[in-house]
Amino acid sequence: MSNNLLADFEVKVPVLNAGMGGGLAGPTLVSAVSNKGGLGVLGTGACPPPLVHEMVKQTRELTGRPFGANIILPMSDGSDVTAVFDEQVPLLVVFWGDPQPYVADAHRRGMKLAVQVGNADEASQAADAGVDGIIIQGTQAGGHCKAETLLADSLEQTLSAVNGVGVIAAGGIATGQGVHDALAQGAIGVSMGTRFLATQEAQAASEYKEAIVAAKSSDTVLTKMFDLGWPDAAHRVIRNETYDRWLSDGEKPSGERPGEGEIVGEVAWGEGIEVPRYAVFPAITDFRGEVANTALYAGESVDDIESLLSTEAVMDQLIGELKAAR
Repeated sequence: MSNNLLADFEVKVPVLNAGMGGGLAGPTLVSAVSNKGGLGVLGTGACPPPLVHEMVKQTRELTGRPFGANIILPMSDGSDVTAVFDEQVPLLVVFWGDPQPYVADAHRRGMKLAVQVGNADEASQAADAGVDGIIIQGTQAGGHCKAETLLADSLEQTLSAVNGVGVIAAGGIATGQGVHDALAQGAIGVSMGTRFLATQEAQAASEYKEAIVAAKSSDTVLTKMFDLGWPDAAHRVIRNETYDRWLSDGEKPSGERPGEGEIVGEVAWGEGIEVPRYAVFPAITDFRGEVANTALYAGESVDDIESLLSTEAVMDQLIGELKAAR
C-alpha cells in the first residue's frame, strides 16, 4: 500500500476541500478544486441516494480528475455509502466512526478510503484497519470536531502513531503558509473547510457566507449545542442569538433550552424538511428562514478569510502563497 494517497491520485496541489455535508461541498466547488490540481471532496453526508448519484454525475461532467465523497457515519443509514460505492467514486472519506467495515469493499471496487479522526489513537486503529489515508483534525476546525488538542500537537502525535500511512492536516488552515507549515511538519496535504465554504461555488446560503467573511476566530465557539440530529458531538460554530440565549439561560440540556421546538427554517428537499432551533443541519443554498439562527459552522481560519472568492481564485491564491512560503 502506498503511503501517499495524494501521489496515487497524481494530485499536484496538496489541498483538499473538506467534504462538507448536506451538499455544502457540491459538484461545482469540487470540480474546481480538482481541476486546479487539488483533490475535491463532495459533501454527500446525510444526502439521500438519488442526490448522491446526481452529485457524482455532475462532478464527472465537470472534471476528468479524481475526486472524493465524504460520508458522516453517525448520520448515515448506509444508503449513502452504498450510493458512493455504486458510483465507484475514486476516494471514499468517512468521518466519526470505525472505517474498518468499509476498507475491503472500497478496495474491491478499485477505490481508496480515508478516514477523518480526532486523535492519534483513532489514527493508529485506522492505519491497522488498512485505510489509505488519515485526516487528523485540530480543535481549530470548523464543523464537527473530534479533536481535543491543537492541530500542531495532534498532527505530531498522529505522524508518530500511524506507521507510514499518509496524513492530511485539518483545522484552522486557510492560507498557503498554513499549507506549508503542515507539510513541513510531515503531512502530505491539508483539508480546508471554512476557506472553501466562503466561495461562490459553495452550496451555502449567502447570509451564511457573509457571516464567515465578517467573523473573527474569537466569534467562534466549540460547543455541543446544535445537537438535534446528532447528539453529543462537538462542533465549532459562529456564535449567534440562539447560542447567546442558551448561554445566558444557564446552558440547560436538550429539552429544557429556550426556544426548543421552534422552527427556524426549511430546506427544500423533496416535500421540504423543517429545521428546528438547535438542529445540526446547516443553511444550504435553498434554505428558507432565519439563517442567522442556524448552526453556522466555521473554524478559526475565519481570521484569514477577508472576501468571498471563486474556488478557482482561492486555489490560485493558495498556490501562490505556497510557492512564496517555500
